[in-house]
Amino acid sequence: MADLKADTGAPVVSARPLSPHLTIWRWHITMAASILHRATGVALYGGALILAFWCLALAGGPETYASAMGVLGSPLGKLVLFALTLSIFYHMANGVRHLVWDQGRGFEPRTADFTAVVCMAFALAAAVAVWALALLTGAA
Repeated sequence: MADLKADTGAPVVSARPLSPHLTIWRWHITMAASILHRATGVALYGGALILAFWCLALAGGPETYASAMGVLGSPLGKLVLFALTLSIFYHMANGVRHLVWDQGRGFEPRTADFTAVVCMAFALAAAVAVWALALLTGAA
């Protein structure tokens, strides 16, 4: 908040330190994990809209459903669905990490870094496994 100068009544802006931002902080894995957690949360909202689109297409009849499956089954559609699968698994794993933090554990820098890497690795492995199973069974 600006102070008022006594003789003129004009606001005087005091020099304040800048809040830390991305150009000041050195990137580290826990920072990336936090940003990724937020990004996957946003992606899951998009996934909810895709699910609603699929449900409406299902209710719309065979022609509408076939058109929707044509979009979702296209290479771009499969890429989006894979990204959503990755988002689901990452957001879930990082949510478990946050639950552990709620217990007051896991805040040591080495532990926080390790669990961030574990969440990312788990998400990638789980998403690849789900899609591999889908391809092997003919579901994708």
